[in-house]
Amino acid sequence: MKEFLYIFRGGDAARTDQTPEEMQAHMQKWSAWMSQMTERGKLVRGEPLLKEGKVLSGSSKVLTDGPFVEGKEVVGGYLLVKENDLNSATEMAKD
Repeated sequence: MKEFLYIFRGGDAARTDQTPEEMQAHMQKWSAWMSQMTERGKLVRGEPLLKEGKVLSGSSKVLTDGPFVEGKEVVGGYLLVKENDLNSATEMAKD
């Protein structure tokens, strides 16, 4: 089996208008999907990422507070999964 990285992009703006019940239902879907992958031995690991950070840029290595990107470009987390090939990993991601 090979390992594939799922990267989850996008800000939290879409979730700010949700009721607590809608948010709970959304999180239950995530939990069920990840539990299913775990039971099938497909989930290697995953983590949410912090919103704060630093940006190191240029040959002079200028360090600034950040990241300052649009919400749609924010990487919110990742999962490392095991699957036979890219097509199978893509199909599993569709769930």
